[in-house]
Amino acid sequence: MKTFMSLITGLALTGFMAGNALADAAAGKAAFEANKCAECHYTQGPAQEKTIDDVWAKKGPELWYAGSKFNADWLGAWLADPKPIRLLAFNSLSDPNPGDHPKLAAGDAVSVKDFLMSLTAAEVEAGSVKAKKNPKGKLIFTKKMPCSGCHQYPDKSGNRGGKSGPSLVEAGLRLNPDWILAYLQHPAVFKPVKDMPNFVGILSDKDMINVSRHIASFKP
Repeated sequence: MKTFMSLITGLALTGFMAGNALADAAAGKAAFEANKCAECHYTQGPAQEKTIDDVWAKKGPELWYAGSKFNADWLGAWLADPKPIRLLAFNSLSDPNPGDHPKLAAGDAVSVKDFLMSLTAAEVEAGSVKAKKNPKGKLIFTKKMPCSGCHQYPDKSGNRGGKSGPSLVEAGLRLNPDWILAYLQHPAVFKPVKDMPNFVGILSDKDMINVSRHIASFKP
């Protein structure tokens, strides 16, 4: 009887927590829409881009897999006080990023974070990658593949690398390591119209794991 009651209590608690999570996500979606975030970002997956014109028409990155991509603590803090992730303006190869992304009020930042973290992609497998310094991944990132040509990254002498892609400085705070791997393994799911090289068939799964570990180690 005691075991049965414990089971019932556990199920009730699980249901209560799930209900709260759904309520938080619903409130966050309302805040997302009220703050006009949907004018620049879409949240309904799968990827909607079919042509390069679709890519150029976007005002901001897609967020339909935000819960798989971002670390929740970082996302909440960034929404309240956003700093440029790209050195160049979105969809530009020459104009600097003006750094004018709207700030959300503290309460809205938490609500929108809860909503975005509820948006996940099945291709991201939890626990696939552990963030740690990885010499093999570093060699691939800086020498074997052209990653550093487009992405800024931290180095002992300071930040180095290109500007055309998102900065990877402090990527370990921002990005879920498991998503980094999934992005490398399943690029067509996240970016069907590519603006980054496809490494499938060029890098092995082990190489991709090493690169993901290396990128995830980029922390202050």
